Amino acid sequence: MEFDDVIRTTFAAREFTDDPVPDDVLVDILDTARFAPSGGNRQGAHIVVVRDADTKARLAELSKPAARRYLAQRRRGENPWNPLQPTTATPEEIAAVPGVDGFVSSIVTAPVVLVAAVDLGKVATTDSGLDRIGIVGGASIYPLVWNILTTARSRGYGGTITSMAVAEEPAVRELLGIPDSHALTAVIPLGRPVRQLTRLRRVEVRDFVTRERFDGEPLT
Repeated sequence: MEFDDVIRTTFAAREFTDDPVPDDVLVDILDTARFAPSGGNRQGAHIVVVRDADTKARLAELSKPAARRYLAQRRRGENPWNPLQPTTATPEEIAAVPGVDGFVSSIVTAPVVLVAAVDLGKVATTDSGLDRIGIVGGASIYPLVWNILTTARSRGYGGTITSMAVAEEPAVRELLGIPDSHALTAVIPLGRPVRQLTRLRRVEVRDFVTRERFDGEPLT
């Protein structure tokens, strides 16, 4: 695929065929994805390749508590898991919300799941002293995660970034043997999508790019 086509059509794939993702294909994807930038070029990422059905099922189960809150907030019209907007959903609503099994099913049905972690000793966080949620540290891992998805797309595969299991990081650490020195950052189901989307909806450039200042004229 042409580069522009890959970027414009890499979608969140959650339904997969029964086709496997052989090790040689996975190595090919990761061999290209590894050229992602990271803070200070410290390259602190670690990817765990999960094919075992029981382990995938446990990852899906560990994703459910956060997924329940996500779905309950969405039903209320809230912005799920937003740190500036606490949920008004009650614990009872969250516990009883429907659809959670389907929400995490891609982790179970994908032929392979990649679990991304990053060495906290190699993360650059220039916003760590600010009085807000830290964001910059993600630059040390998420470019690699995105490279994995775009490279997979170019090879006819696909996946999505899931983060619900991160809320249960201690249990995931125990499940996969992730040391305390590393932070869990994403669980990525990967496979050959049932459908290959070719049109995605995104806001226009003029809707989020301005000249000179945040409140400047839109770039058109």
